[in-house]
Amino acid sequence: MVTMPHTSHLHPGIDVAAVIVTHNRVDLLRHSLEVVAAQTYPVSHIIVVDNGDDAAVAALVAEVAGERGVYRASKSNLGGAGGFAYGFLTALALGAEAVWCADDDGRPEGVEVLSTLIDAAARHNLEEVSPVVCNASEPERLAFPLRRGLEWRRYRGELIDPDNPGDDLLPGIASLFNGALISAYAMERIGVPDYRLFIRGDEVEYHRRLVRSGLAFGTCLTTAYLHPDGSDEFKPILGGRMHTQYPDNDFKRFFTYRNRGYLMSQPGMRRLLPQEYARFAWFFLVQRHDVRGFREWLHLHRMGRQEHFGRP
Repeated sequence: MVTMPHTSHLHPGIDVAAVIVTHNRVDLLRHSLEVVAAQTYPVSHIIVVDNGDDAAVAALVAEVAGERGVYRASKSNLGGAGGFAYGFLTALALGAEAVWCADDDGRPEGVEVLSTLIDAAARHNLEEVSPVVCNASEPERLAFPLRRGLEWRRYRGELIDPDNPGDDLLPGIASLFNGALISAYAMERIGVPDYRLFIRGDEVEYHRRLVRSGLAFGTCLTTAYLHPDGSDEFKPILGGRMHTQYPDNDFKRFFTYRNRGYLMSQPGMRRLLPQEYARFAWFFLVQRHDVRGFREWLHLHRMGRQEHFGRP
């Protein structure tokens, strides 16, 4: 039996819906909306999920998106995970063949981003493609450090292979929800984000499903999504050879560590559990001398492993 080569469902001519999740940041949302609405490859629907149920957001969507605008207010804060799940299902219900993700504090770097992503996906037969996520204040710097092997990359140019500078794809790596383009075909296989995670780790869990699906995906190196710098959370350990995550407040740490516990218990992630314990034990006990912090990390991690998804 001859197996036919897979042809991407992301190609010029498809119906794309943009999904933007927001919560009480209407001024920032305007910048994202305006760039999304001005894309040279026009999106059919601009879906805004408003976790703040704010009349000012509804008015902004109508002003910027016009008839393409689809405003979805939620009287409950669904978080990023629930917001994207709601937005994805709305897009599919409207007949979209692909969903393009955005949020209220980031934006595509220009009006050609979506067109570039679709072109890259079609050439490389991808079912998901992401732009490089760059620091909005310093666009040549990555918003989040990216490890390749044992080395951490912090600048956009460091992602280019010096032996093959014309290669525009980083296969098997994607920052989901920050400018990611995902086919409806892929969503049939990996579902929508997990509302239980609320915030923090939801994109990692979605990435886990994408990896296990066997579908081709990657990052297009010739276009970018601009996002506030998030590198401060990643603290170097062992002389910078490894990093660990330490958000700047209790609320973020609760969801980060609780959700990491859940993630590390899932198929495809369990092999990382010994490293997880070693890294955080070193960070809290050796580097910070913070026994209480380590105990709290253990408690939250255990909650996640036991699938206890209450909120603080």
